Amino acid sequence: MTDDAPRVPRPREPTDVVVLCEVSPAVDRIRRRVPGVAVIDISGGLPDGARGEIVYGGRGPASVAAMAGGVRWVQLVGTGIDGLAPEIRAAPVLTSARGAGAVAISEYVIAVMAAFARGFPQNWLRQPPEHWGFQRAQTLAGATLALYGFGGIGQRIARIALAMEMEVVALRRRPGPSTVQGVEMVATLGELVGSADHLVLAAPATEATRQAMGTTTLAQAKPGLHLVNIARGSLIDQEALRRALDDGTVARASLDVTDPEPLPADHWMYGHPQVYLTPHSSWVGPTMEASVDYFCDNLVRYLAGEPLEGVVGDQGY
Repeated sequence: MTDDAPRVPRPREPTDVVVLCEVSPAVDRIRRRVPGVAVIDISGGLPDGARGEIVYGGRGPASVAAMAGGVRWVQLVGTGIDGLAPEIRAAPVLTSARGAGAVAISEYVIAVMAAFARGFPQNWLRQPPEHWGFQRAQTLAGATLALYGFGGIGQRIARIALAMEMEVVALRRRPGPSTVQGVEMVATLGELVGSADHLVLAAPATEATRQAMGTTTLAQAKPGLHLVNIARGSLIDQEALRRALDDGTVARASLDVTDPEPLPADHWMYGHPQVYLTPHSSWVGPTMEASVDYFCDNLVRYLAGEPLEGVVGDQGY
């Protein structure tokens, strides 16, 4: 947070605050964590006459409808801010659950990097091999991980990778020293991509990041790159990716996100032997609980009149 981040004007009593909650399973958890605050479940729609100054959710029609009732703060369930309704973007204070998915998503990234290095699934045996005691494989130790985006998720990936003796470089929108000791910050996308054995996309979807992985960028990669996308599909020019896969520049693409989502049934990615898809599920794990706890911690700050964490516009990638 910065010193000029939005603040609530004064401390509040919990009994004076109403939270409109778009996520039904979160209602009881919020009530337990912050006793006294009124929590209204709007997952099935905004009840007639329901008004509140806080919305937890921000994605569905009930959250949008609530904005007409004097909402002062919207806490998003996740970190992505693409696709938000204009009414939500116009909230006096908008916060995202920065890093709530870091545990699950970082483990997904380590898993797909290890699978690529060890040659899985190709190296699983289905019949007696020609040579017992040998397979073509690599290690993560000594390989270079490049992170395009260095928020909470990217930082947790970096810490795990460093513990596995990988070299880690990163690029973020706002220049400055690394927040993780041992990570080298680079200044340009070309420098980042050119150093990578594994390139992980962890930046938000913005106009600045749209199709950042296009023909020009991918041409700067070392042959045999492993590209991992756990951010948004719009960061990749998918036709440029197909060409890079076919000419060997990209050896494997491990993609949890695509553009569009879901992909059409006949999309080329389903059948490409070097593409490994998951259905935008890298977040699966303790992410929802972490998101609710993030909100509750922010709610305590709100009641105390303190600056909130994760204010949109106060976070680089």
